[in-house]
Amino acid sequence: MLKQSVTLIGLGPMGQAMVSAFLDNGHEVTVWNRTASKAEGVVSKGAKLAPTVADALKANDLVILSLTDYSAMYTILSDAADALTGKTVVNLSSDTPKKTRAGAKWIENHGGRQVTGGVNASPTGIGAPESFTFYSGPKDAFESVQETLQVLSATDYKGEDPGLAALYYQLQLDVFWTTVTSWLHALAVADANGIKAEDFLPYVSPQLAQMPAFIGYYSGRIDAGNYAGDIERLSMAVASIDHVVETARDSGVDTSLPAKVLEIFQRGIADGRSEDSATSLVEIFKKASV
Repeated sequence: MLKQSVTLIGLGPMGQAMVSAFLDNGHEVTVWNRTASKAEGVVSKGAKLAPTVADALKANDLVILSLTDYSAMYTILSDAADALTGKTVVNLSSDTPKKTRAGAKWIENHGGRQVTGGVNASPTGIGAPESFTFYSGPKDAFESVQETLQVLSATDYKGEDPGLAALYYQLQLDVFWTTVTSWLHALAVADANGIKAEDFLPYVSPQLAQMPAFIGYYSGRIDAGNYAGDIERLSMAVASIDHVVETARDSGVDTSLPAKVLEIFQRGIADGRSEDSATSLVEIFKKASV
């Protein structure tokens, strides 16, 4: 069976990795990038370089966008928007759910259909069996290209709302970047006290490895609105994070990160949740801070 041909617009590291994966799996690929020289590597592997973005859109029914954000999409496609008619646009550019919904509407207004994607992999993870991508948008549009998209990663379809894939992706990043930032802050405190990252590694790794069990235990309770302080209490957590702030200060390290955490915990105390689990802070986060 003839494999679906693909147009891919945007040749950063992620876009180039995707082109290579498609070529390695026998797909014909047409590419376009604002800086044409970035296409040289994939063209040498067999990709076709379109002279204009309009030509790239016209080349195939499946168009994949790998751009910085949706603003870049408008900049690149606006002058060639008429060529979107009849196209399935898989937009793998990162942005907010609100902006992805607006982008999907814009593509629809120009005769195309958008399938939103949120890639949970680095460029080196493209094609790896453990990698996956969130998708959302018209189900029939997704199903028409799903087999081709599985060249890049496993596919996890979240529903018709084009913003859902972006939402799940941003939720993942919320956890990732706050976790990485806390680790970096801990390393700064460690370094101030003569402890290197490699020295701390055997202790932080098991701590992070325990997190799946922790969130697995509490997720069902949170969904049920159960914040009973039978395992731990917010009052205990406030004292603990206060010690973290003081340790950072005594070490001559910036305290803004743990101090902000302490402020959030104290809001929970002020809300009357002293004897509740620290997981009750989810209710504090639901209220926009002034």
